[in-house]
Amino acid sequence: MKNAAFKLAGVALSLTLAFSAHAAETLRIAADAVPHAEILAFVQKLDPNLKLKVVELSNGVNANELLANGDVDANYFQHVPYLRDQEKALGKKFAVAATVHIEPLGIYSHKYKDLKSVPDNATLALPNNVTNLSRALYLLQDKGLITLKPEFKDAAQNQATPRDIASNPKHLKIVEIEAPQLPRSLDDVDLAVINGNYALEAGLTPSKDALGLESATHNPYANILVTNPNLANDPRIKELAKDLQSPQVAEFIRTQFNGSVIPVATPQS
Repeated sequence: MKNAAFKLAGVALSLTLAFSAHAAETLRIAADAVPHAEILAFVQKLDPNLKLKVVELSNGVNANELLANGDVDANYFQHVPYLRDQEKALGKKFAVAATVHIEPLGIYSHKYKDLKSVPDNATLALPNNVTNLSRALYLLQDKGLITLKPEFKDAAQNQATPRDIASNPKHLKIVEIEAPQLPRSLDDVDLAVINGNYALEAGLTPSKDALGLESATHNPYANILVTNPNLANDPRIKELAKDLQSPQVAEFIRTQFNGSVIPVATPQS
């Protein structure tokens, strides 16, 4: 009986040591430079015991492929509708570990100061990936530039394409461009709908510079921390998720980005 007890104690100790060693390993996270890597840098200061290695994404790098291939342990750059499309494209299931913030999509122009000034036959650049293209069309509808077919009332349920435009009173000419390139297109087009992170990277302030900005209320496009299912219960992932959803991080996001990035968590009063 004593030998059995000692063996069980030894097994328990081994498991504890293995768990502790695993928890101490550096967590590799793929993230966009702005605002995601900046938020993660704050998390590292907030929780120095959590060891992070942030891999900043460059154009053309698919962070979900990195995750699927085991090159990183998690990524932080996308929203759920985009993730679901990626799961279909890659034939892979991922796990959402935390819901962190919203980057409101905005309408920008170097030529016009408000949407009322936009002339007929203006050229409009939109992101060319399926989810953000749909998201842009709903924003244009919300701002009165187009009307979608009657069945397109819920952005979370019905993805729209330009073929689903019912009316286009200004006869806007739509061109689709890679999302990271949209800020550069502003000198060549009349309007562009740009993701919040790419706007920030280009030196734009969405809360001030956008002619029309997506509402954060009931917004299905919150940015998320994503990992592989086998790491969903990893203590490092759990700790990072807790940190990202903390009031301290929410307050940092509000202060640092001044309404251009909106935390999902409620900051401390």
